[in-house]
Amino acid sequence: MKYPLLENEAQFVRSLSQGNILAFNTLFRAYSGRLYRFAYGYLKSEAVSEELVQEVFTRIWENRKSLKSEYSFRSYLFTIAFNIIKKQFRREACNSEYFRTRVTEDFDLETTKKINYDSLHQYISELVDKMPGRRREIFIKSRFEGLSIKEISKDLNISHKTVENQLTDALKFLRNNIRRESIPVILFFTLFI
Repeated sequence: MKYPLLENEAQFVRSLSQGNILAFNTLFRAYSGRLYRFAYGYLKSEAVSEELVQEVFTRIWENRKSLKSEYSFRSYLFTIAFNIIKKQFRREACNSEYFRTRVTEDFDLETTKKINYDSLHQYISELVDKMPGRRREIFIKSRFEGLSIKEISKDLNISHKTVENQLTDALKFLRNNIRRESIPVILFFTLFI
């Protein structure tokens, strides 16, 4: 069964904050698939993406009393997920073996230690802002909101092929504009391809 976005999301969040398991299950069914696709877009692993979804909803349940129904629950979910992903990439960076085997010879270990993941996201966001309007919108929906090509096509009332072409052009634009001296290309590909 496919669950649409919740029109009365705030009511479910209020019920969840009071410990209502049915509200929790409804929110899980409504957002877990989208959250999984968002995570998979970064992590490229089904198992790790599934674990991330479970971790996000475990945190939601554990912190349910502090939920605010006036704020976007969806944004809150994706913020938690993105922070977990950043933490995982930082952990992998600390395990220098990850970079020793994958970073090109252009980068020494000292350079990789200086990578600031927040500035990476900022840099990518600035590049995304330079894209033409529709391409930017499609890229954001795909890579930051976790929507599938089918969902974007339906949401924007355009063909699947148009969405695919725009995503291809967006990724090509980003690849062509990455400054090798400031961001390791391997990290970019790990995050966005």
